[in-house]
Amino acid sequence: MMKKKNKKQMTTYDRMMKDPKQKKLFDQEYQELVLSEMIIAAMKNDDISVRALAKEAGLSPTVIQAIRSGKKKNFTFQTFLKMFDALGYAFVLEKGKGSKAERIELSGNLFHAGT
Repeated sequence: MMKKKNKKQMTTYDRMMKDPKQKKLFDQEYQELVLSEMIIAAMKNDDISVRALAKEAGLSPTVIQAIRSGKKKNFTFQTFLKMFDALGYAFVLEKGKGSKAERIELSGNLFHAGT
């Protein structure tokens, strides 16, 4: 009697990740989903509407809704910063560690360098 070798079946995800084109597309779409989810979570946390955020950020409500829904995929980093700046968040680039770290704070309109 011959024993069958158990071949591990690949999931759809595993098969997709082996194909470089599919992996690239997946990675791009996943990044877009993460940005959209970040905006949705921040708005929910602050209990702010699309219209109120648009007014605070100086953007169109249509743009914000399109980003939230994932329909608008190509928006600028400046637009992204404006939305989060209006929500009270700051983005910081930090190089180094501890007291010698260099920090650059990014906001909707300005770059602020400091340590």
